[in-house]
Amino acid sequence: MALAIDIEGEKKVLGLWIAPTEGAVSWLAIFGELKARGMQDCFIACVDGLKGLPEAIETIFPHARVQLCVVHQVRKSLRYVPWKERKPVASSLRALYAAPSEEAALAALEAFERQWSEKYPAIAPLWRKDWERLAPFFDYAPVIRKVVYTTNAIESLNYSLRKIVKGRGAFPNDDAVRKLLYLGLREASKKWKRPIRDWKAALNQFVILYGDRVPIEQ
Repeated sequence: MALAIDIEGEKKVLGLWIAPTEGAVSWLAIFGELKARGMQDCFIACVDGLKGLPEAIETIFPHARVQLCVVHQVRKSLRYVPWKERKPVASSLRALYAAPSEEAALAALEAFERQWSEKYPAIAPLWRKDWERLAPFFDYAPVIRKVVYTTNAIESLNYSLRKIVKGRGAFPNDDAVRKLLYLGLREASKKWKRPIRDWKAALNQFVILYGDRVPIEQ
């Protein structure tokens, strides 16, 4: 499923697909379909690290900036940490992603490494490996960071859909699944009655960042 925030700051479900696997070929077909249906541009795509997804987006929308979900990155990091030390490690990681600039974030990463690498040697390399996809985050003003910080919006939507299909047993065909999920999406979207918080301020930042790519009413 693809969930977007349009130029009015409103959430829109762009589509729901049933694919045999979540791979590069499937994602390429999905974004190709979106473009053919009229999606003209994508400023920032917030993704959770699925293989082939960033490359598919950049192939169809070459000017899009792909941003890894920071929350997913923190979760991946905390997998290596026992429960009793998760709070201090998470606090150290927060100094990294709350940094005002990429330079400050890299300094925070080095500080994290000095403090924790002996106990948890896998975490800092994890951030360095994904840095190219994480770094765009530090170019944005706080009002945009709030929007691209996490993929929780689509995760919350997925959670509501899982509750609908849970316990239903087998479905006779794919169309039966699509119909049930479509009704679930229609119900969930009734709650989206207004633009996301601080959207006007975010839109002004997009005008500064992307110039003529932002459609402005005459």
